[in-house]
Amino acid sequence: MESFLVSTGIVALAEIGDKTQLLAFILAAKFRKPVPIVLGILVATIANHACAGALGAWVTTLLAPETLRWVLGLSFLGMAVWTLIPDKFDEADAQLAKYGVFGTTLVAFFLAEMGDKTQVATVALAAQYQAFFSVVAGTTFGMMLANVPAVLLGDRIADKMPVRLVHTIAAGIFALLGIATLLGAGESLGF
Repeated sequence: MESFLVSTGIVALAEIGDKTQLLAFILAAKFRKPVPIVLGILVATIANHACAGALGAWVTTLLAPETLRWVLGLSFLGMAVWTLIPDKFDEADAQLAKYGVFGTTLVAFFLAEMGDKTQVATVALAAQYQAFFSVVAGTTFGMMLANVPAVLLGDRIADKMPVRLVHTIAAGIFALLGIATLLGAGESLGF
């Protein structure tokens, strides 16, 4: 349960103001069809985060526990710094309208998530907790918590969200995870 809750919280916070959330705002404004947009986000996130979670689980089979602990600890600290860097949105991410609303959302979100901080966080969390399903479910739920309101409420909440504060809180959580991991938290999990 801890892996689900931590994964949900970290990704929901990290996603605020992220390029994929900006993509959700743009798709909602462009198409004004929330159901296929939300379903596209869900399917894209499940596929993307399942791949990331599988990579995280696989990494644990390659590295010795002590090495894995250092890699994960430093990765979480890197994520803390990365979370504080504002994302830039590329308009090309939303230029796939020939695939329909669902298809455009699916392809755009899947591609936008490639190498994104929430995907990297999913890799690290899956390796940290060694709980593929609960981490992928948690990170997916976190993405939906951040993006569904963006689709449904669009411009009404965009300007009211304290993005810098949310990013600072997410960075703090990543930093705490990194420090805790480096200090040996999770040794009962084998690293």
